[in-house]
Formats: sequence, C-alpha cells, structure tokens
Amino acid sequence: MDSVSSVLLFLLACIFMHVVLSLHARTKKTNYKLPPGPSFLTVIGNLPEFCLRPQQTMAKLAKVYGPIMRLRLGQATSIIVSSPELAKEVMQTHDMYLADRTTPDVTSAHDHKNFSLPFLCVTPLWHNLRKICHNHLFSNKTLDASQNLRRKKLQELLNDMHKNSLNGEAIDVGRAAFKACINFLSYTFVSEDFVRSIGDEYKDIIATLLKATGTPNVVDFFPVLKIIDPQGIRRHTSAYITKVFHHLDCLIDRRLKLREGGNYVTNNDMLDILLDISQEDSQKMDKKLIKHFLLDLLVAGTDTTAYALERSLTELIHNPGDMYKAKKELEETIGIGNPVEESDVARLPFLQAVIKETLRLYPPAPLLLPRRARIDVEIAGYTIPKGTQVLINEWAIGRSQNIWDNANVFLPERFMESDIDVKGRHFQLTPFGSGRRVCPGSPLAIRMLHLMLGSLINTFDWKLENNIQPKDMDLDKTLRAIPVAISN
Repeated sequence: MDSVSSVLLFLLACIFMHVVLSLHARTKKTNYKLPPGPSFLTVIGNLPEFCLRPQQTMAKLAKVYGPIMRLRLGQATSIIVSSPELAKEVMQTHDMYLADRTTPDVTSAHDHKNFSLPFLCVTPLWHNLRKICHNHLFSNKTLDASQNLRRKKLQELLNDMHKNSLNGEAIDVGRAAFKACINFLSYTFVSEDFVRSIGDEYKDIIATLLKATGTPNVVDFFPVLKIIDPQGIRRHTSAYITKVFHHLDCLIDRRLKLREGGNYVTNNDMLDILLDISQEDSQKMDKKLIKHFLLDLLVAGTDTTAYALERSLTELIHNPGDMYKAKKELEETIGIGNPVEESDVARLPFLQAVIKETLRLYPPAPLLLPRRARIDVEIAGYTIPKGTQVLINEWAIGRSQNIWDNANVFLPERFMESDIDVKGRHFQLTPFGSGRRVCPGSPLAIRMLHLMLGSLINTFDWKLENNIQPKDMDLDKTLRAIPVAISN
C-alpha cells in the first residue's frame, strides 16, 4: 500500500472511530491541569501532515501551544515536549516514572514486544538486557576487540568506491551508506556478510520493517480494531520477521556446531558473547532472546546510522568550505588518502564537530521513542496522567532559534569550542536519548560514523553527477556523487 492510500485509510478510520466512540463516551471529571493542545478537528485537519512530516507539524503546533503540548486522537493521548529544559524533566528529573514504553501494535508480530529491549517496559528482563549491553556488547573493551572486523569491511567499502572512481561512476550516497552500515553491523554482530548470505532481499526486509514501524497505524489509536488489523501492518511485519528469524536460526545453529569442536577460535563478535552468556546461564539468555536481540540491533542500527552518514556527507559536499577543513585536518593528522582508525577520532575535533552538527540537524530518531508514565507526574505545572505517552521532539529542539544561532544552517564550527556531546548529558542535543532509555548501541554508532565518514572524505575527492554545483543541490533529494580517488 502506498503512503497516500495509507494516510487516506488512516484518516477515514480515525474520523469514523472518533464519532463512534464519542457517542458512547462517559465524561470523566478530574482535577488534572493538563497541557494545552489542538482540538480533534485541528488534528484531523493536519492529519496528512502528521503522517508524512510529524516532527515538523508538531514543531509548528508547539509555537502556538507551547513547549509542552497535549495531542489526543482516539483513545491515545500524547504529551509532546519541545524544549531542552522540559526534555531534562522527562529524561532525568522524572526518568524513573517516565521510563516505560508504549508498544505499537506492529511489535506484537512474533510477540516481539515481550523480548525487544527498545520496547520492553522496565522489568527484570529489561534490566538484564541493559546490563548485557553495557557490560559486554557495547563496552569499550568489547568494541576495541571487534574493530578488526570493522576494519576489514571498511577496506572492502573503500575498494568498491575505488572501482567506481576509476570508472567515473556516480554513487547513490544513501544506498551506499545503507549497504556499508549493514555490512559493518553484520560483521560486528555475527562475523558474516548478512547481505551476501541472504541476498539483496535483506535490504528490502530491513526497509519494510522500518517503514512498518514508522507508518501511522489506526490500531494504535483505536485498540478495538486490533483484531482485524485493517492496514495489514502486523501481518506484513510478521511475514518479514519470519524470514529474518529463519536465517538467524541457521546462523546460530552453524555457530553452535563450530563451537562444539575443540579447535574453535572466537571471532570476538557479539554472537559469541551472547552464546557464552547463554552457556553460563540460560535464564539470562537463550536462542529466542538472541534472535529478537539481533533483530533489534540489525534493524535499528542500520537505518539510523546510514541516515546520519548520508546526511553528513551530503552536507559536506554542499558546503565545500567545511569539506576543505575536514580534509585538511585529516591530511595533517593521519595523512592524505589513509583510512581512519577508530583510535584516530580523538585527534580529529572538526570531524567530531561535523558529526555533532549532522545529528543536531538530522537526528536519526526525530521523535525519540515514546515513553509512558508509570504514575501521575507533574511537569511545568501540568499533570501527565498515568499511562500517557510522552514524546521528545528532538528535531524541534535541534532547530530551535532560541537555543542555536542560525539554527537551520550547517555550522560545525559551533561545536569547536563547546563541551556539548551526544551522550545524553546535554539536553539541547540528545539524538540517542538520555537516562534509562539512552540508546545502548550509541557507542558503536558513533565509532562507525566517524570511521566511515572520515575514511570516505580522506580517501576520495567528491564531485556531483552531471557537473551540478554544490550551491544548486536539492538537499531533500537523493544525492548521487562521483568519488575521485586520491593518492598519498
């Protein structure tokens, strides 16, 4: 179903169900002081924009209703926060009481919501999975041990780009970034090229699962429709997850057989770590959990990292002055034409600034994954009732003229003399979230972004297809650019 048809179906269903429920509604009087927000008619009038450009639409409404705003559609009430001060209230001050999740219906496929780290509420299983991430999978020690796997895939990426450069072939930057991130992640997780083992179908599987997660689903607003799944989102998602799980089953079984042999040498990948934990305590980790865990890591990590890589390279091509500064820093620090090592990044402050500025303007998750209130919580004089969904509009915060000078302009220099980082400590820039719900995979994502971007701009010069000038670029369209090999 195309996006226009999906939005139309969603709109009609919302109007119909709202009318039906309104006829049977019972007014509940409370003493709550709820945040202001648009009426149902205003929401419906803007519904196509909500579906296609939610973060921009919410940012526009926040200028009318304020940085804490209430949206109600059907049986779902959401609180939208659009300022760093209130984001800090949600993610730090009241983090304990706003750390649960709302679970979209799509996560019911294969019962994923009961095993998925991003969508689990704060339960013993969630705590256990977070510890595994922090202590084992994404610790500096583990990532250092697995960097040879990423180094190998980086060299393959650069070799492929070199062939393109020799032939003068333009590259779809978004597609290339997507493929590179899949390969980097699959090698870090399972020491195999997941794309090659499954085929190009894997790209479609990932794209479909991401699209399903981001598509507005009428069931999430009117749970009574869950039984019929009117848009078919859960059914389609289930079919694609079945395919991924089939390949993961084969991969895990093959690894288990290898481990049974006496001469097995660990790859230092994440699958070996998870199997080690499972061997020690099957209550903490088993094959089912490993599959759901890897599904989350592969799906969530691929698109978000690829998007950030694509946008950062696009902005550098669009801003030749910044490209020159980045290339000069790399030339002076590690030598022109050399691939970047993960240990080099600390000595590349401008490259770090480019990544921060990209994440400010183009956060991979413009609306951070929704939280849910475990109890009634008071913020800025308003009550957030128990069970209410809370969204942080990271896109609006990153584009706020009240926080950033020239907020809509790409200016990496703004971070050169700043101590702001992306680790969740500075609430004007939290692309990976903060508090209990900070993204556990962000240490790997940050390594990958610096490694790939630095290597791509230090190994090649870049020019646009058909001799288009950078100033004439349309940043909203897919970028095709030609890498030009440079030598030491």
